Amino acid sequence: MWMQERSSLNFEPLRSHHAELASMGGFAEHYAFTDPESALVKLRSFAERIVDHLYTRLRLPRAPQSNFADLLANASFTMLADRLVLDKFHLLRKLGNRAAHGEDVGSTDSLRALREAWQLARWLHVTFCGGVVEDFAEFREPPPDGTDSKAEIKRKAKALAEQNAAKEARLREALEEVARLRESERELRERINAANAPLEEREIRAIADVAEATSNQLQFSEDDTRRWLIERDLRMAGWNVGEQGRSTEQVGQEVEVLHQATSSGRGFADYVLWDDNGKPLATVEIKKTTRDARQGQAQSKDYADGLEKMYGQRPMIFYSNGHDIWVWDDALGYPPRQIYGFYARDTLQYRCGFQRSGRYELTKVMPDERIAGRLYQIETLRRVTERFAACHRKALIVQATGTGKTRVAIALAKMLIEARWVKRVLFLCDRKELRKQARNAFSEFLKEPIYVIGQQNNDIALKDARIYIGIYPGMMNIYERFDTGFFDLIIADESHRSIYNQYGDLFKYFDALQVGLTATPVEMVSRSTCRLFGCDYKLPTANYPLEQAIADGNLVPFRVVAHTTAFLREGIKSAHLSDEQIAELEDQGIDPNTLDFDAQEIDDAVFNRDTNRIILRNLMPESVLSSARTRSASPSA
Repeated sequence: MWMQERSSLNFEPLRSHHAELASMGGFAEHYAFTDPESALVKLRSFAERIVDHLYTRLRLPRAPQSNFADLLANASFTMLADRLVLDKFHLLRKLGNRAAHGEDVGSTDSLRALREAWQLARWLHVTFCGGVVEDFAEFREPPPDGTDSKAEIKRKAKALAEQNAAKEARLREALEEVARLRESERELRERINAANAPLEEREIRAIADVAEATSNQLQFSEDDTRRWLIERDLRMAGWNVGEQGRSTEQVGQEVEVLHQATSSGRGFADYVLWDDNGKPLATVEIKKTTRDARQGQAQSKDYADGLEKMYGQRPMIFYSNGHDIWVWDDALGYPPRQIYGFYARDTLQYRCGFQRSGRYELTKVMPDERIAGRLYQIETLRRVTERFAACHRKALIVQATGTGKTRVAIALAKMLIEARWVKRVLFLCDRKELRKQARNAFSEFLKEPIYVIGQQNNDIALKDARIYIGIYPGMMNIYERFDTGFFDLIIADESHRSIYNQYGDLFKYFDALQVGLTATPVEMVSRSTCRLFGCDYKLPTANYPLEQAIADGNLVPFRVVAHTTAFLREGIKSAHLSDEQIAELEDQGIDPNTLDFDAQEIDDAVFNRDTNRIILRNLMPESVLSSARTRSASPSA
C-alpha cells in the first residue's frame, strides 16, 4: 500500500512536489524516540527514494540489479552529488541497514539521521524543485513522545507485548515499503528509458555544478559528519567514546604525542584507544571525507612511532574518512588493508599482546600426521602456511572429493593455533549433515571448546569458544554479534561463487585469515574462485585434482552400475499383460486395451516410491559403511 500521509515538523516544503517524501519524514519524526528502528528504516527508504528519483529524472545509466550502495558509488551519480551530499546518503543507508539487521540503535541515531535527511530534503528542494533555502525553517527536534502527548499514551494503556507487536509490524511495513518503492521505480525507469536517451556528460556536469553550489549555500559541515560517523563506528565496536571531544579511560581524543617532526616536537592524535594498563592499543587518524582515507597513513605512522617511544608498546594503526576504515598492523609485517569496522577492545588486547609476543615461525611448525599424513596433504599444508607466512591473508585449497579436505582444514587450524597465530576459528559448510561431521572430526583431534552455530544445546557461551562450526545461513543470522576482528581464521567449505554471491557479507565483515576449500573451482574471466581467495587466475594455493588422486591410488575411478526393471525399460503394454493382470484390471472396470505407455511416459508420470526403494535396495549392498556410519561407493562399484 502507499505511504499514509503524515504531517511533519521539518519536511513540509517537499509536500507540493514530493508528498511521499514529506510523509516519510513525518513518520520518522513520530517514531524517533518510541521506535528508532522503524524510523531509521524509513529514513533509509527516504534517501533511496531520492536517489531513484534522480536516476529516473536525469536518465542516469545504471547496471541491472544495482543495490542502494551501488547506485551511490556509480560514477554518473558521484559526478552529480559532491562528497558532502554523498556522506549524508551513506549515513542514512548505513544506519537504516543496522536497524533492519537488528543491531543496537537508539534515539540518538534516529535524531541524527533526521537532521541529515532534512539537509538532503533542502538540497533536493533547492537544486531540483525550484525552491529556495528560505522555504525551510530551522531544524526542529521532535518532542520525546512524538506527536502523541503523554496523556494520550497513558490512555492507550497498551501492554508491553502489544507495543512490541506494533513495533515489529511498523518495521515490517517499512521494509515492505522499501521493496515496493524499488519495484515501482524499476517499472517507471523501464518506461522512461524506453523513450529517452541518457543525458550527455556535459549536461550532468552542468547539473552537478548547480548541486554543488546548493551544497555550499547550505553550508554542510564535513567535519561534523565525519567525526560522528567514526565515533558511531567506535561505539558499535564497544568503545566508550566521550561526547563533545571529551576523553575517557578507553578513548583519548586529541591526545598529545611526543617525538613528532614538528617545530615543537609535539603532535595531537585524533583518537588513541587505551588498554587497561594505560598503554596504547591503537591510534585512529581522521581524514576529510573528500579525500581517500589512505592519505592518513603517513600521519598515523608518525603518531604510532611516537607512542611506541613513550609507552614501550606499538599501537595498531587505523585511519578513516568516516566511510572507509583501514588497519595497518606493521608490527607483524602486514601491509595496510581495508576492513569493515573497528576492532573491539579485547580483540586489540589479543592482537597487540598475545599474538605479537608469542607467535612462532609458521614454516617451522610441523603438521599432525595423525590428522593429515598423506604426502599431498602435507604438501597442501606447507603451501598454505608459506603463503600466510608471506603476509597474505587468503588461500585456496582445491582437492578432489574424498581426499580429506576437512582433515586438512583441521590440521591447518591445529598448526595455526599451536603457532599462536590463531585463537578463534570459524568453519563454515553448506549443509547440516556436513556441520555434524565437521563437529565430530574437530572434537576428535582438537581439545578446544567448540560452539555449533544453530544448535540449541551448546555447553559453552557464544563468545567463550575457540572453534565455531556452522552453516552459512545460520552464521548470517548472528555474525553482527561479533566484532570484525573476533575470528582469526575462517575456513569456508565448498567455496564457490554462489556462496560468495549469497553470503559474501560474512567474508567482507570479518578481518581474518581466510581459506577456501573446494573440489570444483570455477575459472572464467568473469568468475574465478581463485581470485576470490586472492590467488592468480587458475592458480590455487594448492591443487590435488581427481585425475592425480586416481593416478596415486588414493581414489578409484568411478563406473556406472546400471539397474532397472522391465516396467521402466519397456513401459506398460496391453499385449504384455498376463491373464491374471487382465482379469484384475477388468474387475476394477479398466479396459486393458487402453494401457499403452512407453518408458518415457512412465518416467514422466508414474515414477513412484516403490521404484526408488528398488533402486536403493540394489545400491546399498554395493556400498561401504564409513566410520561416520554413512555409505559411499565401494571400490568395485
